[in-house]
Amino acid sequence: MTQRKPLVVGNWKMNGDIVANDHLLSALRAGFEQPLLAQVEVAVCPPYPYLGQAAAWLGDTAIAWGAQDVAAFDNGAFTGEVSAAMLADLGCKWAIVGHSERRTLLNETDAVLVDKAERALASGLGVIFCVGETLEQREQDRTEQVLGVQVDALARIAAQLGAARFVLAYEPVWAIGTGRTATPEQAQAVHAFLRGRLASIGATESGAVRILYGGSVKPSNAASLFRMPDIDGGLIGGAALAAEDFVAIARAAALA
Repeated sequence: MTQRKPLVVGNWKMNGDIVANDHLLSALRAGFEQPLLAQVEVAVCPPYPYLGQAAAWLGDTAIAWGAQDVAAFDNGAFTGEVSAAMLADLGCKWAIVGHSERRTLLNETDAVLVDKAERALASGLGVIFCVGETLEQREQDRTEQVLGVQVDALARIAAQLGAARFVLAYEPVWAIGTGRTATPEQAQAVHAFLRGRLASIGATESGAVRILYGGSVKPSNAASLFRMPDIDGGLIGGAALAAEDFVAIARAAALA
């Protein structure tokens, strides 16, 4: 691990209820002791209805909370949308933008995702911007081509991609929720490519930007992934719903 402080983010996706969330958040409070939180930055991203619940449980801790999405518009007549200003008002530190499930299931385009990132950054939120390739694209040896297009879309806001509030997350679509994981060497090669691509679009702090890996990260494989020089933590899905697993993954990031 370099001087970049590792970041571990739990993406709860469309899971949870008030009672289950209370149990999980209580366990996270107990599991994340201050010495660990001094070594690794931690955030959880529950569904919109539970952001207030997360704030109530975590507001006096060093664990941050964020949203799984953000609107591409400012406040106005956009029924069903949630603006960056609203998320900031709820104390969110982060917003995930461009998760593969939204790219594929909801047909979100690169242009829309950059609009979302721009609105979030303008409202003081941090952005976790997701990129990734499908299994078919990887087997066609198109990984760098696909990821390059996704990163290049950020060029028009390159000046805003400072390391303090911008994070890139590489999530190979073929490894999300499938139990398959890129080898540490495969993931490292892609992370190094992404860091170079950020530099090529004019992101002046590309060397300091954290790049997370997301794709079936578990306590059993976290340490080997996080030891890679350009992997700065993880965007965690299923394992983030089990406090013991999530804490173990964060410990692996702190020790890498």
